[in-house]
Amino acid sequence: MTTPAPTAARPDAPVRRTSLLARFLAWVDAHPWGILVANLAAQIGIIVTGGLVRLTGSGLGCSTWPQCEPGSFTPVYHPETALHSAIEFGNRTLTGVVSITALLVAIALWRMRDRAKVLRVLGLAPLTLVAIQAVVGGITVLVDLHPAIVGSHMFLSLILVAVSTYLLARVGEGDAPGRTVVPSPGRPLALLSAVLAVPMLALGVVTTGAGPHSGDEEVGYRFALDPALAAKLHGVSVWVYVAAVVALAVVVVLASRRTAAPDRAELVRAQHALREVAGVIGLQAVIGYVQYFTGLPIVLVLLHMLGAALSTAVAVRLVLSVRVRPALASTTPLAARHDAV
Repeated sequence: MTTPAPTAARPDAPVRRTSLLARFLAWVDAHPWGILVANLAAQIGIIVTGGLVRLTGSGLGCSTWPQCEPGSFTPVYHPETALHSAIEFGNRTLTGVVSITALLVAIALWRMRDRAKVLRVLGLAPLTLVAIQAVVGGITVLVDLHPAIVGSHMFLSLILVAVSTYLLARVGEGDAPGRTVVPSPGRPLALLSAVLAVPMLALGVVTTGAGPHSGDEEVGYRFALDPALAAKLHGVSVWVYVAAVVALAVVVVLASRRTAAPDRAELVRAQHALREVAGVIGLQAVIGYVQYFTGLPIVLVLLHMLGAALSTAVAVRLVLSVRVRPALASTTPLAARHDAV
């Protein structure tokens, strides 16, 4: 009895192979929301680790850039500098995570062919700013942590948080022209709050640069300012920002009372955003005053830097909350895609 020969594969049968690149792009297309959230979290996280570097005096834990030590990209540990080297190297390692998430954002948004081109191009902003940050970080080390460069490094990080927050909110909307949902002068007040947030955050950076946590503990550079005066100016800028937010809150509350129930839902986003701002700025104020009167303990200063990042995010969300942007007939906002999953 003869064994039948195995049937040969049909020459025209399709070969079911998926390339690694195709699988990667499919994963990106399936997880844009998670990528955008991860990017924002990483941008906030790098501020916290950068603050830890500054507050522990570890800014020169790696003596050069882009290498950590001459001839080595990893720390060369010595008993007296091991902690500083580990903290600085950890911060540099997180920079790699930030770079990866920024690259994923660029790919994810660029592949949304049905969305507005301006939004897809804006997806390149985090990656571009991260590249600039890398250069500024290197300059920071090479100039022995001059507070002006350290401060610009921090402010660029806050800009990255703002851009990342905007992208996360923007892709959840449509591409049709925006429509304001709060009565006058709600929209101008929201824009004014965003403008006032800039000096509030900038003066916070300057205040740190004038104080004892301006850089490495072995380097005495500080801004030639009275730290107490800088802190007071920062405090005034916070209260001016709060005044604009309170004025906007009054407009939203009055609008909610005067609007019929079916149309009141459009004000919900603004109400939520106002609560976020109230919570974050209120906590920031408490931390700020406590740290000022207790001699700037490191833990509170680090929490205040985290609060600065969160303050940036809620300030952007507040501006975006006073208008709605419907979807065009040919597009699907990310929020709708996310809800459908």
